[in-house]
Amino acid sequence: MPALETTVGFFTVAVLLGFTPGPDNLFVLMQSASRGRRAGLLVMLGLCAGLCVHTAAVALGLAAVFAASPMAFVVLKVAGAAYLLYLAWQAFRAPASAPGSDDGAPVPAAKLFGRGVVMNLTNPKVLLFFLAFLPQFVDTGAGPVAPQVVWFGLWFIVATLIAFGTIAWLAGAIGERLRRSQRAQLWLNRAAGIVFAGLAVRLLSDQR
Repeated sequence: MPALETTVGFFTVAVLLGFTPGPDNLFVLMQSASRGRRAGLLVMLGLCAGLCVHTAAVALGLAAVFAASPMAFVVLKVAGAAYLLYLAWQAFRAPASAPGSDDGAPVPAAKLFGRGVVMNLTNPKVLLFFLAFLPQFVDTGAGPVAPQVVWFGLWFIVATLIAFGTIAWLAGAIGERLRRSQRAQLWLNRAAGIVFAGLAVRLLSDQR
């Protein structure tokens, strides 16, 4: 297994990356602010499930195969952008519900979790990042490479849970106050729509 100081150093960097503004934590922030802390946490769990898939892909060597296929990169990013534009369209159309009414019924947990999974797996830059980042901390003298990649991938997920969980908690608390006003709800929905559309454009403009 990797040395303790290597794991600590990796984990510290991973936590800092978790708080660095990016598509995933921005997605968690807007879901938490517009739909509540529960929504943000469920989306976060979906994102982390996607990270498990990316970790396995790097450990098994599948990520290298993907990195060599320009077509796979384009297909994934177009699919991801289309999904984000769909979420933006939903956010722009979402009505404001009166405080205390049942109109704003919670989105099913499986749907929110699925949003996180799709958001993560359809962003090819996440897989390429893992392919470039995780092996940097592997020590070939400390044993087989694949188990070390899994080890660092799991610690990256723990760091993501801490960073994204904090973002979801704080954004959810702020959003809860704003959602008491129907006018603020509409502005939150529109802001979410703009963010999702912006993320879609950013994803489409990404190059390998």
